[in-house]
Amino acid sequence: MSAVAMTTRPTATQTPSREGGAAVIEKETQRVRKPSPRYKVLLHNDPVNTMEYVVTTLRQVVPALSEQDAIAVMLEAHNTGVGLVIVCDLEPAEFYCEALKAKGLTSSLEPES
Repeated sequence: MSAVAMTTRPTATQTPSREGGAAVIEKETQRVRKPSPRYKVLLHNDPVNTMEYVVTTLRQVVPALSEQDAIAVMLEAHNTGVGLVIVCDLEPAEFYCEALKAKGLTSSLEPES
């Protein structure tokens, strides 16, 4: 869900009824959409579960991940200690994080910079 802010921008128009015409300021209302804050779902290195289990679990929990994406996330977590699973809005990010935890994986959320 995105936040909506209202802004006004004055515009000047000429009144044609008088010679020399007076400037009339009219306010024009515009809607400006601010994007929702996004969050990173992070997978932490897992010395307990097999690599195959981690890849399978990632694909079950985050259907948008292909086999190759899931392998890349697992290897990133294995090699560096943490892997980026997905960046999304808060609600789905919380769901993915909790679902990974429920399957025995260590996961956390971080605001996208």
